[in-house]
Amino acid sequence: MLIKTIPVGQLETNCYVVTDEATLDCAVIDPGDESNAILDYLEEHRLRCRAILLTHGHYDHVGAVESVQEETGAKVYLNALDDQKNNEGYHFPYTLPENGSYYADGDKVEVGSLRFEVIGTPGHTRGGVALKVENALFTGDTLFKGSCGRTDLPGGDMEQELRSLRRLCALPGDYEVYPGHMDSSTLSRERTFNYYCRLAMSR
Repeated sequence: MLIKTIPVGQLETNCYVVTDEATLDCAVIDPGDESNAILDYLEEHRLRCRAILLTHGHYDHVGAVESVQEETGAKVYLNALDDQKNNEGYHFPYTLPENGSYYADGDKVEVGSLRFEVIGTPGHTRGGVALKVENALFTGDTLFKGSCGRTDLPGGDMEQELRSLRRLCALPGDYEVYPGHMDSSTLSRERTFNYYCRLAMSR
């Protein structure tokens, strides 16, 4: 498995390209902006994008979805709770296309030999998810290195956020943590040093 991080947009959202090196099938996680940079990487390495996986529906994580989907034909996945048509008044910018799919906690998406497991992590948004594949955990804006996602935006809830952090920290073993912004980390490090994780685990 090969993981490429492409920071995109004004908020430097981490877009991830996760590739099965045996087949060159890949998934693009959170293409938030700069579709040309994402598509250039796919073309340069002759990758076949089979799925676009969204951790949540905020604009800085979905801004380039349409362009990447049109160019690659990949299927788009989103939790239904973060779809604009299910969130009147919440101002999520993205509506899943008719050929897209909703996914939820416990679902799995296969891309080549890679199997992405969906973990529901509400708190930053109502429909936030993390994605677990092999030893990698893509946490969107739920868990950051040394911090966690804000909960003061529409649909945010700190109690849900802490429950989601507790659930992630309870995963057995260790994982490389790939967040929606800033640097990567490990789950072991966050369990030990992240104030919000320690708070969540103490409750």
